[in-house]
Amino acid sequence: MNAVDTPGTTDRVLVVDDDPGIRRLLISALGFAGFEVDVAGDLTEALEQIDRRPPDVVVLDVMLPSADGFEILQLLRARSVDVPVLFLTARDAVEDRVRGLRLGGDDYVTKPFSVVEVGARLQALLRRARSESPRP
Repeated sequence: MNAVDTPGTTDRVLVVDDDPGIRRLLISALGFAGFEVDVAGDLTEALEQIDRRPPDVVVLDVMLPSADGFEILQLLRARSVDVPVLFLTARDAVEDRVRGLRLGGDDYVTKPFSVVEVGARLQALLRRARSESPRP
């Protein structure tokens, strides 16, 4: 069984974070939880990954070198990439949390974080996205 107990499928997570340590941690922890994990360190890599292997959910840092996570989210939504997005960032001001959610983010978790909690939040986002999707 995969991360959301759907036989025969594996949910793909794209982690966009410029910190190699965070990427390695999430690859390991989310992979252990049953997710397939792709990573990107900046906007260009994120767009390449999305074009190559569309994710089911995105974990997005706010502070990135080429464009901040808020800008990346707006670009994804403008390109009709309509998957759940969880912000995972050290930016913990209420204004940042509200901005991320108002721009279309689905959840906002601050660093330091629990990998177990992030995995559970991703599972919840995917369940919600599937329940809101039109069924054939």
